[in-house]
Amino acid sequence: MNFLSHFNEKGFALEKGVFSSNEISALETEFDRIVAQLQLSGEHINARWGSELTHHIENSDSEVIHTHNVQSYSSIMLEMVQHEKLLNLSESLIGPDIILHHTKLFLKSKKRGSAFPLHQDWSYFPTKKNSMIAAVIHLSDSTEKMGCFRVIPESHKMGKIENSDGHSRVP
Repeated sequence: MNFLSHFNEKGFALEKGVFSSNEISALETEFDRIVAQLQLSGEHINARWGSELTHHIENSDSEVIHTHNVQSYSSIMLEMVQHEKLLNLSESLIGPDIILHHTKLFLKSKKRGSAFPLHQDWSYFPTKKNSMIAAVIHLSDSTEKMGCFRVIPESHKMGKIENSDGHSRVP
């Protein structure tokens, strides 16, 4: 099944090799630099969910280091969101009128990473004609034991879950 067919059928698609190993190395270095900058800033950068959904499975000192709009911190990150292969994949899903809404950086520290419950992005970023996609770029490997990124295949066919804050009720 090709990228577009898989996306339409399952509601997600995985494409490996979008970035070269040299590009990933440069992104990892820049990621680490941005995290260090954030930690020194004194800003509140912990995106720990901290709700009834997660309190029973995480420690009180758990954290997810987080910031928005990483392309504003670095030309390397700006090049990432403008990467030709990434834009081509995006265009294959939603057409040529691509607008960047925002970017996020997340770092889940070893043994301190916070849980992040299943949620529906549509509730947070509603669009007309299903024209919003979320692209996730992992710079390091993640395993099930680490609490890797998960999706519910075909849940997109249910549409927006009404009367939901986006995370307290999933299909």
